[in-house]
Amino acid sequence: MAVHAQTVETYKNRVIREDLQEQYSMISPEEVPFQTAIGTATSATQTYHEWPIVELAAPDAANRVIEGDDTPAVDAGNMANRVGNYTQISDKRIKTSHTSEAVDAAAENIQKITKQMALKLRELKRDIEMMLLANVPAIPGASGTARQTAGLPAWIKTNTIAGAGGANPTLSGVTNGYPNAGATAGTAVPLTEVMFNNAISAAWLAGGNPTIALVNSLNKRKISNSFTGSSTRYKDAIDKKLVAAIDVYDSDFGQLSIVPTRFMGTIAANNYIVPIIDPDLWGVSYLETVKQKPLAETGHAKDRLAWCEYALQCDNEAGNALIRDTNGA
Repeated sequence: MAVHAQTVETYKNRVIREDLQEQYSMISPEEVPFQTAIGTATSATQTYHEWPIVELAAPDAANRVIEGDDTPAVDAGNMANRVGNYTQISDKRIKTSHTSEAVDAAAENIQKITKQMALKLRELKRDIEMMLLANVPAIPGASGTARQTAGLPAWIKTNTIAGAGGANPTLSGVTNGYPNAGATAGTAVPLTEVMFNNAISAAWLAGGNPTIALVNSLNKRKISNSFTGSSTRYKDAIDKKLVAAIDVYDSDFGQLSIVPTRFMGTIAANNYIVPIIDPDLWGVSYLETVKQKPLAETGHAKDRLAWCEYALQCDNEAGNALIRDTNGA
């Protein structure tokens, strides 16, 4: 076989238009299961957002009085504890040149400031999810120092299962105040079904109704591969396809959704956590919801800022549980 010397071929053509798809593809995950589950709490009105927690006295198994008692005992009042969290500011800023705004490009003109800001808002949502699940205490901040809102692991101190040597988080006023220290790492151990059930039981006994267990990829696989008790495995409509994963765990105290998240916090490197939560006891309190505004243009560029200010609110940490120091094995 041969090609005639004068045959016009693409190899000699210097003006073939590029083949560039108009739509762009993105694989970056955007699911934020913790924020989705807990929703928004009451709005904050100060940088230190507080809320009261009231608990009933323990049941009195000796509450029997005589008929006609003229001087019944006076019971202690149910006084509220006062806990809080500091708000923190998160932002995204984008700047594009006037030329970038003027040119026509593929990928849906992704270089333009409106497209860039839309992507930055999606990044902001992911940033918030990661920080809400981080083992960090609240920090009041100061001039030149950013405020910090305490993350989920810094709240749960009543119902915890941790490795040897670990320590629970603390409140600034013992029973009142804000989380001023996160949890301390202990010896990492494998997650077990006994640990899982003990945590659910502890949260339920304290008055919570946990319905979600948040897990990273390693602990999700551990639950799917090793838990054999009251688990539900969902099968696809086509019988030949079996989904080898536990999506719902039917415990003695109700069903829990096993929700994987890519943004799970840790107590320390390779000390993974499994929060078991009652989502009704959590919320994000916004001092400022997500806003954006154009900034003053300087030179040959456009400038835009997006921001929000928020705190993680935990109405009662005792209604939740936290398994700490799992090693993913």
